Amino acid sequence: MRTSLLAGLCLSVLWSLWSVPSTSLSARVVRDVTLFVCLPGGLAIARGRDLGWRVDRRALRNTVALALFVAPFYVVGASLPTIRTYYPMWATDTALVQFLPHAAAQFVVAAAAETYYRGLLCVGVRELGFKSVFISPVIYAFHHVHKPPIELLLSAPTDVLFGAVDYRSESIVPSVVAHGFGLALLDWLVLHPPLIPTAAVVRVLSWLPVPL
Repeated sequence: MRTSLLAGLCLSVLWSLWSVPSTSLSARVVRDVTLFVCLPGGLAIARGRDLGWRVDRRALRNTVALALFVAPFYVVGASLPTIRTYYPMWATDTALVQFLPHAAAQFVVAAAAETYYRGLLCVGVRELGFKSVFISPVIYAFHHVHKPPIELLLSAPTDVLFGAVDYRSESIVPSVVAHGFGLALLDWLVLHPPLIPTAAVVRVLSWLPVPL
């Protein structure tokens, strides 16, 4: 367990030091797969650890439940001005020949992230008990301080939710699917007129202490 936590810290530092062009999704895929999948995977194999890449009935049931739960948040978020300005993070458009490869590459990035945040640092350290779900929110916030304030504000409870579901499932598949398909859904929605009027969403959420 200590090795997993130390590896998580080292990989966090390496991820921060390994700079990639902000406009290059392919470069992001290479970095994240190398640091968040290949290295933790090699460590897990060498030390007989489990990163949560397991599919069973409970994992599938929780995958569907989590995806259905978070989908409305993506729909609402896609109406917010700061979200519509920030996303898509990498250039794409609504032509399927452009969007589908973009979504597939983003799914790989999401799967790599979940292997690190929820695999290595949650399911992979189950010996800590349920409190292991609180490790990744701190590191995630550190890695993503540049994101829209509303997203950063909600990242902590979202991280805890994803971690709790994966912890109970003993699998990271629920968070991989919710994160990967959620990003694709968000990008698709942002590339189209808002399903919910922006003014209405901003009015309802105006009490939040961050720019919308």
